[in-house]
Amino acid sequence: MSHRTPIDRLRQPFDALLGAQTTGGALLFFAAVAAMIWANSPWAESYHHLWEQRIVFGGDGWGLDLSLHHWINDGLMAMFFFVVGLELKREMVAGALSRPRDAMLPIAAAIGGMAVPAAIYLWHNPAGAAHAGWGIPMATDIAFALGLMALLGKRVPVALKIFLTTLAVADDLGAVVVIALFYTSNISLVSLALGAGVLAIMLLGNRLGVRSPWFYAFFGIGGLWTCFLMSGVHATIAGVLAAFTIPAIPKVDEEVFVRRMRLFLIGFEGKDTPDKGIRSSEQMHDLERMSRLTEYASTPLQQLEHALHPLVTFLVLPLFALANAGVELPDDALGALIEPVALGVALGLLLGKPIGVLLTSFIMVRFAGARLGEGVNWSHMIGAGLLAGIGFTMSLFVNELAFDDQLLRQEAKLGVLSASLLAGILGYIWLMRTARRRHGR
Repeated sequence: MSHRTPIDRLRQPFDALLGAQTTGGALLFFAAVAAMIWANSPWAESYHHLWEQRIVFGGDGWGLDLSLHHWINDGLMAMFFFVVGLELKREMVAGALSRPRDAMLPIAAAIGGMAVPAAIYLWHNPAGAAHAGWGIPMATDIAFALGLMALLGKRVPVALKIFLTTLAVADDLGAVVVIALFYTSNISLVSLALGAGVLAIMLLGNRLGVRSPWFYAFFGIGGLWTCFLMSGVHATIAGVLAAFTIPAIPKVDEEVFVRRMRLFLIGFEGKDTPDKGIRSSEQMHDLERMSRLTEYASTPLQQLEHALHPLVTFLVLPLFALANAGVELPDDALGALIEPVALGVALGLLLGKPIGVLLTSFIMVRFAGARLGEGVNWSHMIGAGLLAGIGFTMSLFVNELAFDDQLLRQEAKLGVLSASLLAGILGYIWLMRTARRRHGR
C-alpha cells in the first residue's frame, strides 16, 4: 500500500510543470522579455551594472577574476555545453545519430541550414569588423523549437518531431565545431597541452571502468575547464569534451538486471517485517543491493544527463537569457533592423534556415535516396524549417564571441530576437494550418 502525504499532493502540479517539454522554452522566453523590459526601463543602468560586478576566486597573483557576465557565459554555459555533449554522445551511441540511414536526412538538412544563413549574412557583411558575425545565424535553439512543436501535440507527425530533434542535435554539434575552430582568442599551447593531459586522464578513467561522477567532476572542472579557460579556446568546449569521456555502457545488462532483481524481491518479500512498516536489517540490506543494482543497470552518462537537465533548463539558460538578451531599443528600431549586421542575422535565421533545410532535404530525397518520415509531407517540412530559424540561445552566445564592439553586439541581438520571434510565430501557424488542411477543417 502506498501512502500519499500532503506534501506529495502539493508537489504534484509542480512536478507536472517541471516535466512538461514546453516549460523550459516558456521560462527562457520570459527571461528574455524580462531582460528587454529591464534594459529599456528607467533602471537600465542597474541592469548593465549588475552583470559587470567582479567575482574573484583565488588569491593575489593567482586565481580567476571575472565579471558576473563572464562567469555566466564562460562558466555556467559550460554546464549547458556539457549536457549538449552528453546528448550528442547518447545519440551517437544508441540514438538517431547511430543509424546512418535514419540520420542522413536531418544531418544534411542541418548542414544546409547552417551554410545558407552564413552565406546570407556574409552577403550583407562581406568585410570589416562585422564580417566576424557570420556564425551568429547558424544554430537552432532546441528548447524553443521543440517546445513550440510540443504545443502542437498530435497535430504533427511523430516522425517530424524526430527529424527536428535530430536536426537540432546535429546543429549543436556543428555550432560547437564552429566555436572551437573560428571563435577563439590567442591560444596558449602550454594551457592547451595541460588540458589535453587532463582529458587523457579522464579517458583513461573511462577505460579503467571508473563510474563515479565525482572523478569526472574533479578533473572536468578543476582541470579541463580551467585549462581551456586559460588557453584561449573557449571554455565551453571543455564541457563537450568532458561529456564524451563519461561512460555510456551499463555495468549489468538487462537480462542480468531482471534476473537478479527478481531474486532480491523474492528474498525481500519472504522476510519478516516488524510492526508499523519499519524494515528489518535484512530487508534494508536487500534494498541497498537493489539500489546498487539499479545504478549498475543505468549508465553514468544518462544519470548525469537526467540530473543536470533540469538545472540547465530552469536555471542556467534563463540566467543566460537574462544576462544577454537586454537590448536597448533605439528610437528608430526599424532603421536599426536594416543595418547590415541586424539585417544579415535576421534574414539568415528567418529565410536562410528554412531555405537551407528545405533545399538540402529536397536534394537528399530526390538524388540520394533519403525518405521523409512516416506521415511527413513537404508542408510539414516547411514548418520545421521555419522553427529551425529560432536561433536564440546559441546565436546570442556566438554573438558574445564574435564582437567586441557593443554597437555591433546590440545590432546582432536585435536581429536574433526579432527573427527568432517571427520564426516561432510563423512556424507554429504554418504547422497548425497544415494540420487543419490535413484533417479537412
